[in-house]
Amino acid sequence: MSGRRVAILAAIAVIAGGVAAVIVVKVRKRSVTLTGVVLRQDPDPRKQLPIPEVKITATEGERSVQGASDTSGLFRLQLPNGGWREQPVSLTFRNPGYQPVEITPPLKGELYVVRMTPIPAQAAVPGGAQIAIIAIKDVRVRYTEKTSNSVDVGSAAKTFTVPNIGNVPCGAKPPCSPDGKWKASTGGVTMDAGAGQQFDQARVACIAGPCPFTTIETGAIPRPDRTITVRVRNWSDTVTFLVEAEVTRSMPSDATRQAYPAIYGRAMSFTLPAIAEGPSIEADFGGSEIVFPLGPALQLSWAECSVQIGADQTKLYRCELKPGYEFQQ
Repeated sequence: MSGRRVAILAAIAVIAGGVAAVIVVKVRKRSVTLTGVVLRQDPDPRKQLPIPEVKITATEGERSVQGASDTSGLFRLQLPNGGWREQPVSLTFRNPGYQPVEITPPLKGELYVVRMTPIPAQAAVPGGAQIAIIAIKDVRVRYTEKTSNSVDVGSAAKTFTVPNIGNVPCGAKPPCSPDGKWKASTGGVTMDAGAGQQFDQARVACIAGPCPFTTIETGAIPRPDRTITVRVRNWSDTVTFLVEAEVTRSMPSDATRQAYPAIYGRAMSFTLPAIAEGPSIEADFGGSEIVFPLGPALQLSWAECSVQIGADQTKLYRCELKPGYEFQQ
């Protein structure tokens, strides 16, 4: 092997090594994002509710990064650039109502599901006396929606004639009878229900003249509308048609709706549509029917509630009982 060739190969090796070194450096400096969800520990999957506002701390040596879970229990913790993959990273999860959790996960881009065990509620008063448990049952959710109702405000009727002379050959000069033999004429009427009103249940009928020698080309509307247009073809003597319809007006109103939450253990969940307003919770509360308005602050004396709003603006509510209360079927 010539000295020139050896020098070229050596130069290529140096360049390749330099590229590899650059790649390694870039990998080491790339940031790491830990993604996961925090749930309530329970053997029943239906009771593994998300836990919001969990304080999450990632620790590596003397460095640490903090974050928190949102209303769906989701957390995304971004570890800054620089060596976080070189040593084990410890993650701790803390919330006042749950036992702390500490894990040392592999940083391989996995999705983490962390389950925290709730701390048993202390339903006692000083001196050792127990608080009486208040039973909550027959729980309903009431809310209103903006809607409109059709109110019948009267009816409309109108006649029109389609003049023609029968038995006149068409001579290929339209309009003609369907078979092209006889001269025809067309006529009709357009009716307007007026601003804010519409026609409903419209119907058209021939009431006088040689009706069998007519055809309705544009007839009654298939659904409510403000206008009606009727066109008729007649290939005999003059005919008369009648158009009738009901006139309705849309009136805005508030419709009261009712929903039933899903209750598992000490928690209940329910969803409301985007247009829902003024939600409240009705229940048999210790033997009395009580209505609890669920305002923007979601404050209830007997439960801690949170709301999660979806992409379509649907609202998912979750409420967990405070100590001293229990759901009963």
